[in-house]
Amino acid sequence: MKTLLLTGFEPFLDFPINPTEKIVNELDGTVIAGFVVKGLLLPVEYESAGNRMLETIKQINPDAVLSLGLAAGRAVITPERVAINCRDGEPDNNGVVLQDAPIIEDGPTGYFSTLPIRKFVNMLNERGLPAKISNTAGTYLCNNIMYLLLHELKERPTGFVHIPASHELVLYGKKEMPSWSQRDLLEAVKVMIEALD
Repeated sequence: MKTLLLTGFEPFLDFPINPTEKIVNELDGTVIAGFVVKGLLLPVEYESAGNRMLETIKQINPDAVLSLGLAAGRAVITPERVAINCRDGEPDNNGVVLQDAPIIEDGPTGYFSTLPIRKFVNMLNERGLPAKISNTAGTYLCNNIMYLLLHELKERPTGFVHIPASHELVLYGKKEMPSWSQRDLLEAVKVMIEALD
């Protein structure tokens, strides 16, 4: 049986919860479409997140990697098309602020996702779960992880998907933004795993 590494992030910035954490925890150890899912929760810290992910890849040697991140404010599931060799933006959870910093010195400018992102979008929309391809993973931790993954795993389906806020996050954080039920977010991730088969 094949192995899928599924990653998510802990809460960050002023978001008290992160729906990707719940998805990773719930799907860890399950079998979906012939994949045994191995969940990995990543810290929102530039150095330790990348190191933990790469160590896990060496340990389990996954057949595919699907990384998830929260894109608060987006209304639909957005598989990312490209990661760029740049770290810039808000402080990470250790307070580290980077500007115009390369992820890998002298590394390629960018990498395209090797996940079937068009198939993801088509299957999600067919199931009544709105999705569209995104052409920017930003320059924060999500892009950082996506770039490192694609730099490390060139021959296996690998990439990143941003998900909207959960209803729980909106209620808990008292913020006005688009949101989905945790159940629908979970179902969307299952559909994307099915699309890898």
